[in-house]
Amino acid sequence: MVRYLNKKKYLYLLLLPCVAYFLVFNYVPMYGVLMAFKDFNFAKGIVHSPWVGFDNFKYMFGLSDFYKVFWNSLYLGVLRIVFGFPLPIILALLLNEMRNLAYQRVTQTVIYLPHFISWVVIGGILVNFLSPAWGIVNIFLKQLGVDPVFFLADPHYFRPVVVLSSIWKESGWGSIIYLAAIAGINSELYEAASIDGASRMQKLWYVTLPGIKSTIVILLILRLGQVMNNGFEQIFVLQNPMNLDVSEVFETYAYRVGILGGRFSFGTTVGLFTSVIGLIFLLAGNRIAKLLKEDGIW
Repeated sequence: MVRYLNKKKYLYLLLLPCVAYFLVFNYVPMYGVLMAFKDFNFAKGIVHSPWVGFDNFKYMFGLSDFYKVFWNSLYLGVLRIVFGFPLPIILALLLNEMRNLAYQRVTQTVIYLPHFISWVVIGGILVNFLSPAWGIVNIFLKQLGVDPVFFLADPHYFRPVVVLSSIWKESGWGSIIYLAAIAGINSELYEAASIDGASRMQKLWYVTLPGIKSTIVILLILRLGQVMNNGFEQIFVLQNPMNLDVSEVFETYAYRVGILGGRFSFGTTVGLFTSVIGLIFLLAGNRIAKLLKEDGIW
């Protein structure tokens, strides 16, 4: 082991920042999970606050709003997976098929840029673009003889706006992993396919996709583990009293009830519940992958 570690020491040194990140931001904060089982008091702190067992969970399950928030979070999370997960794969395949390297690099840069724009800025852009008074979308609809639509105030349009804006912002960035996986495919496989007379579409279907299948499966399993996480920033900037029935998800619910309401134990309870649901989906996805003879995450 000592010889092995000495041989790979520089690789482990490169890994240290990643390990430190997860320790500081993911594992150390897990100490705060104790608040879900306590009646948290600032003066007493987490350790000395009185234990209440599962009372916070019983109270949460007894709320009528809880089930509406649960459905909103699950429904929106499933929509993101169904419509958002395949897009980075398609983008990566299309970018890989480009033969003009200069055009490919420009295209990559353009589709990566939205990832670096804050949701606050994007929220402002959407509010202006979709405004019923001066929004460019409604101006176009007026030209077609359609009455103006207040997209962000209509519950029927809120989820499509959220999913489409999320796809526009993150799909380009998500394609990076798939492009890296495609780059790792042995070029001899493409040469053999060309000799056999395969077309570009056949190479894509029989060489490229099988070559990145394991990457797709692993990322899908990890995405299933985040099915209840819809992103606080995006929902918060697009949320308003008119669409609250469909826009209230666990992130905004925990913020409104737990933080603004000063009920920190309840906010922690909501966060822990969503994590447990995510873990269940993660385990189920990994199990299904194993049953289908695919590589899981363990």
